[in-house]
Amino acid sequence: MKKLAKIIGAAVLFAGLATSAYAEKLRLGTEGAYPPFNYVTSEGKIEGFDIDIGLELCKRIGAECEVVAQDWDGIIPGLLADKYDFIIASMFITNERKKQVNFTDPYYKAAMTHVVAKESGITEFTNDALKGMAIGAQSGTTQADYALAKYPDADIRLYPTQDEANLDMASGRIDVMVGDMLPLLDFVEKTEDGKCCKIAGEPITDPEFVGDGVGIALRKEDTDLQARLNKALAEIRADGTYKAINDKYFTIDIYTMK
Repeated sequence: MKKLAKIIGAAVLFAGLATSAYAEKLRLGTEGAYPPFNYVTSEGKIEGFDIDIGLELCKRIGAECEVVAQDWDGIIPGLLADKYDFIIASMFITNERKKQVNFTDPYYKAAMTHVVAKESGITEFTNDALKGMAIGAQSGTTQADYALAKYPDADIRLYPTQDEANLDMASGRIDVMVGDMLPLLDFVEKTEDGKCCKIAGEPITDPEFVGDGVGIALRKEDTDLQARLNKALAEIRADGTYKAINDKYFTIDIYTMK
């Protein structure tokens, strides 16, 4: 009997090792410079809401996922070059991006906003009102597209990362910043540098710039992976896992913005 138990135990162990050894391996691409969605900790680990959601989806589809950091400007080219298998980096689903990649269903809604210095007195956000002012945004983003389109007579300054734009805003080197609503709320409410500033104006929800929400980007041919991720996303919404991750970072449900 003991010998049989040992044989059964060895078989179970082997099966577990085999399952691990042959588990699907996927690479999750992200930026790592967009807190609280994706950022690098002081220990050099990439964390954030995007990462927690991405790794949970990986678990649901039975994949082991490696997180790969990539500068924003090269994030779609990196996907197309097979550097990683999907992107989860708070990317707005826009018609322009759909020409290059496919997207999952949205995993949260999106809006953009303006940030100004608390004592600035800026209340109007038109081309005439901001003429000649320095306006910052992250390059290669829909926020940059918005600033360039709406404020042609301003001094538009584009930055490789949102953190660099935030630093220039805090130091007074730019007058206005355009960015994604949730990270900028985090910046002004929770960081030392952000104490300089405030959210201003109405939320920017123009679909031309914020698209259909925020989705996970995949190569056009990866339709099976797209379907599996959509199914997993629906599951974590339904069973409360999404809410648990959401509540770790936000006081509202960012899937509905309520």
